[in-house]
Amino acid sequence: MIRERRSLNECPSNIEAQNLTHGPEFHLMMPSEDPELQPVLFGLFLSMYLVTVLGNLLIITAITTDSHLHTPMYFFLSNLSLADICFVSTTVPKMIVNIQTHSKVISYVGCLTQMSLYIIFADMDGMLLTVMAYDRFVAICHPLNYSVIMSPQLCGLLVLVSFLVSILGSQVHIMLVLQITYFKNVDISTFYCDPSQLLDLICSDSFSSNIFKYLAVTIYGFLPISGIFFSYYKIISSILRIPSGGKYKTFSTCGSHLSVVCLFYGTAIGVYLHSAVSNSLRKSAVASVMHTVVTPMLNPFIYSLRNKDMKSALWKLQCRII
Repeated sequence: MIRERRSLNECPSNIEAQNLTHGPEFHLMMPSEDPELQPVLFGLFLSMYLVTVLGNLLIITAITTDSHLHTPMYFFLSNLSLADICFVSTTVPKMIVNIQTHSKVISYVGCLTQMSLYIIFADMDGMLLTVMAYDRFVAICHPLNYSVIMSPQLCGLLVLVSFLVSILGSQVHIMLVLQITYFKNVDISTFYCDPSQLLDLICSDSFSSNIFKYLAVTIYGFLPISGIFFSYYKIISSILRIPSGGKYKTFSTCGSHLSVVCLFYGTAIGVYLHSAVSNSLRKSAVASVMHTVVTPMLNPFIYSLRNKDMKSALWKLQCRII
């Protein structure tokens, strides 16, 4: 029996609409179709996943066990590391299983679940990076009131609000995707269920889909980036008024955060620019891997290599283990 397959850019016509929960399948893109490369890719992505999880777990453990790091900045960093572990765990394990089993298939329920978790933790990353920029703004621009402003209650509230806002975005995505009607198998041009591609399936109301995309980009992209830019504008303005001897020392506390911000948003923008402009599926796949796999893996290295306090905490942790 020949199975009908459609791409994300095709909408069904004159086909009786059926609910997607009746057993459709989505077909994810494999990193490579070459059978000889499958063992190499399996080992590569498994290694990257383990490095990411272990690296972020080390950051969380070091912050938890070292009393010197019980500050707002490291509290947010530990939550960012936890979000990174969850973020990479929503996509990479499924890709590793697909490589090992030579299968591209993901069920509708599995795809919807993956999309939901992906949105939650991707948005959580962005929100936490914005909160961390605010923390640096208060620390540098209002140092005398820092401990009062960044109280434990406010820090916990900021993390909670970030999580709730991320869940809200995920639930709205799910409500829209549930409008999709069933037209057999669907090809997705990434190795995970990309929310923007799933929204393209809503053929009956593409206007609402596009409006929601722009709204989501504004709330979860433009506003956080604007908040980060504003925080660093105020930070740089304050640093310029400091005598030359203390400028580098003051701004050095922001270096790791700025590096992670550039890496996270740079790769995220690259993913959507490639999908919107480029016709090359392979280039889009590389951009997706950079955003979903490489970025969470590099974050622990950035914070551990550029931060003296983290180096000291990790060294103490290693001494305890040995």
